[in-house]
Amino acid sequence: MLEYNTLLLEKKNGIGTLTINRPKNLNALNKEVLEELTQVLKAIEKDEDIHVLIVTGAGEKAFVAGADIKEMKDKNAIEGRDFSTLGNAAFSQLENLRQPTIAAVNGFALGGGCELAMSCDIRIGSVNAKFGQPEVGLGITPGFGGTQRLSRLVGLAKAKELIYTAKTINANEAMSIGLLNQLVEAADLTAEAEKMAQAIMKQSPLAVEASKKAINRGYEMDLVHGLEMEAEMFGALFATEDQKEGMTAFTEKRKAAFKRK
Repeated sequence: MLEYNTLLLEKKNGIGTLTINRPKNLNALNKEVLEELTQVLKAIEKDEDIHVLIVTGAGEKAFVAGADIKEMKDKNAIEGRDFSTLGNAAFSQLENLRQPTIAAVNGFALGGGCELAMSCDIRIGSVNAKFGQPEVGLGITPGFGGTQRLSRLVGLAKAKELIYTAKTINANEAMSIGLLNQLVEAADLTAEAEKMAQAIMKQSPLAVEASKKAINRGYEMDLVHGLEMEAEMFGALFATEDQKEGMTAFTEKRKAAFKRK
């Protein structure tokens, strides 16, 4: 297991679990967390033993309660921009990670915490989860992707409402507006995240990775170019052993044994 001051990374049976580990500070994001996040994601990207990544926060109170206000409050305009750039780079790195990612949201996911969760492919929340972008109440905008990703997930009008009012919503409302994929009891959060990870790992990893890339890239394209890109990725997979194994297993009515080749 890699050693970091603010993060924990554990690996078990193909599942990596990355924990933001500042429970006394409700896992608030400071410069050190973001720099370590950048480092650990580079290592995860190259790690052939990690097929799915679960992202969560230490303790029961918070996934991530936001960025570290004490660290931010005295920054000037240039320092503020640089802090946003650092956070956006880390979260974009997470969003575009080779492996599929699942946010297991326990407790508060506010500000940078909501933005961190939105950078994951899938979000599972406990009944205690709470979401919000409260930055305007602090005299700033969301700075780690909140003004961009929230509207893409929940629609323009709802995103504007949540950001303009700095409203915190509970897990049920987050589920109803599409911010959460799944809502579970707090005691079941880890198990349900791992269950979803296991369901993903039963599929061809090359096909899952290609699907993630096609979805992420295509979302920013017009439909014509998106479909062209999809056809290229679809065709490329026919040159893989996994495609041959998957289709042969289907015709032989057995489970496929994928090898990521």
